[in-house]
Amino acid sequence: MNKSVLLSVLLVASFCFISCGGGTTVPKPPSGLTERVFASQSVSGPAAQAGLVIINGEYDILARASEISAGGSPGLMAISPSRSALLAFDSSTNSVNVVNTIKETTTGAISLPGPTTSMVALDNGFGYVPVPSAPIVGSSPGAVEVLNLTSGGVTATIPLPAAQTVVASPDGSQILVFSNDSDNVTVISPLLVNTGVPVTTTVSGFDQPVYAVFSSDGTTAYVLNCGAQCGSSSASASVEVLNMATLTTGTSVPVDAATIGLINGTNLYVAGTSPTNNKCNPQTTSAAVCGRLDTVDLGSMTVTGSAMITDGYHDRIDISANGQLYIGSHTCTNIGNINNISGEVRGCLSIFNTTNGNVIIPPDNGDVTGLQSFTTRFVEYVAEGGNLRVYDTDLNALLINDYITTGTIVIRGQVIDVKAVDFF
Repeated sequence: MNKSVLLSVLLVASFCFISCGGGTTVPKPPSGLTERVFASQSVSGPAAQAGLVIINGEYDILARASEISAGGSPGLMAISPSRSALLAFDSSTNSVNVVNTIKETTTGAISLPGPTTSMVALDNGFGYVPVPSAPIVGSSPGAVEVLNLTSGGVTATIPLPAAQTVVASPDGSQILVFSNDSDNVTVISPLLVNTGVPVTTTVSGFDQPVYAVFSSDGTTAYVLNCGAQCGSSSASASVEVLNMATLTTGTSVPVDAATIGLINGTNLYVAGTSPTNNKCNPQTTSAAVCGRLDTVDLGSMTVTGSAMITDGYHDRIDISANGQLYIGSHTCTNIGNINNISGEVRGCLSIFNTTNGNVIIPPDNGDVTGLQSFTTRFVEYVAEGGNLRVYDTDLNALLINDYITTGTIVIRGQVIDVKAVDFF
């Protein structure tokens, strides 16, 4: 046989050996699934056992033997950018359970000095968790706890009064910290935490900032000033530019309300509930108060549109692969009963079609505590009122509607949060 022909045959054979399951194939996780979604569930009765449930994200069904222990009442979750490490906060013990998503096991629990509502997990093996009530000797309560996700334990405590929320830059090189009832934003540089160099920088000039959305390259943070909704005397909320290289502020754009946001293309979507501009007309609803979703064009830094959504405190937002924007809140106005639909049923979820501007309020009740979209499917998982709903977002199938509820993944206990592990 000609040597060149023989070489070609060997190359094809070796390629087939690798790609067809021989030799260097990547082993499947213990669940046997390659498209997994984790859902945290807290105990709600004697028949339920708290933990993290593994869901087959391809078929929207529970995996067999899918429970991962994560404390007595796991809820809020955070996942690292590489999706190899997941944090689950256990409110019954004020501890963070560290989960190895590859082995589908909990590697340990790290105790906190109090409860939290925000977490960040980085690929460098560290996590950052704000604890507003953390006792600090000689100072007001509040700190950001730095967790070692590999060896366990708290490696550093960064005192920050009333530290409430953390948001990481895309590459994890900077972390923004927002404190309750403060007009400042604190910037942490994780690489400097253990070097003896000051690790925090305080940037002033904001108005009750509560959250920020980073540009894809991490050079700009769009800080959401909550304003009057969070007790400021200012008439309106705003979006304020923060240059992450110089840590200086720039353009500020007034919006109706601002507690959560998301960038899609050149648009920044900002949601909140204004204490003054909150009428629901002409939306047909029994609710007396409605929230607002504003669209900010990042090129001109102007508001180009506004839509009415459910009220409450908005702290969950996600977008499907085909532009369906899901906005969730808590402590909203619940109307009707999902178990007895005889009139209007309304909860804390709003769906905004970014293509045509339509807003749909699905007939469901309860706080929205988790959202998860997928790049491989036109599906959105929504944790609302303790249930895990599945929404079909395929515009070709929806026809004149903006969503289809395809069902509920039945999970014993109260579903709190949901994170895709293998695809997103």
